[in-house]
Amino acid sequence: MAGVRSRTPRRLGYHIPMSPASSGGMRVAFFGGSFDPPHLGHVAIALAAQQALRLNRVLFAPVGLQPLKPSGPAASFEDRVAMTRLAVADRPGFEVSLADAPKPAGSAPNYTVDTLIELRQSLPSKAELFLLLGADSFRTLHQWHRAADIVFLANLIVASRPNEDLGDLSASLPPGVAFDAAGERPNQYRLANALGQQSGLTILEDLHYDISATQLRNQMHGQMGNEPPLLDPVVLQYIRRHRLYEQP
Repeated sequence: MAGVRSRTPRRLGYHIPMSPASSGGMRVAFFGGSFDPPHLGHVAIALAAQQALRLNRVLFAPVGLQPLKPSGPAASFEDRVAMTRLAVADRPGFEVSLADAPKPAGSAPNYTVDTLIELRQSLPSKAELFLLLGADSFRTLHQWHRAADIVFLANLIVASRPNEDLGDLSASLPPGVAFDAAGERPNQYRLANALGQQSGLTILEDLHYDISATQLRNQMHGQMGNEPPLLDPVVLQYIRRHRLYEQP
């Protein structure tokens, strides 16, 4: 996915936190990713999490630079923010957050642990914070910077595809983090460490969001045939208007 016009991303302000009076006790999920581009699978994951966990807000956060993907996204941060805004427009409770905007240094990676700490500080004390992940991201969680801190900064929500076997959950968790069944409902677990910190893990099963880069490119270039749409029409229109992802 190349041939994107180069742009200098603007430093757009962070999402505006709600006041404690209006948002005490709210349940907020942070959903980070490249969103390059945002597709209907992303929206399906967020909808499932919103319904299952009674989330008041889901924050879609395009990332500046992912540490585990040093090559970076194909589209500029500015374009990915614009497309994500279009993808979540008119969906109650869905917002775009710029908490993972590119660092001033330009090439510095965005670490989820730092973003969650800042987000936690911006939210009312009674707000409950969640981290929404796809199964692929969850499998690499133990490799993330300060992963052992991440799991106690926010409750985890992991979206799993149909018939997907996450195997031994402990293999994806950072060392020193134990889990057991929470007992409240299936696919809910309690995380804990030797310091007495606790958090939650919820597995959302059987979500149909398996969308490949090839499928997306085919739709962008009008080669989908009778296959179901993978992108919101307004996102696809934006891509074509700005000539993103053009093949050389």
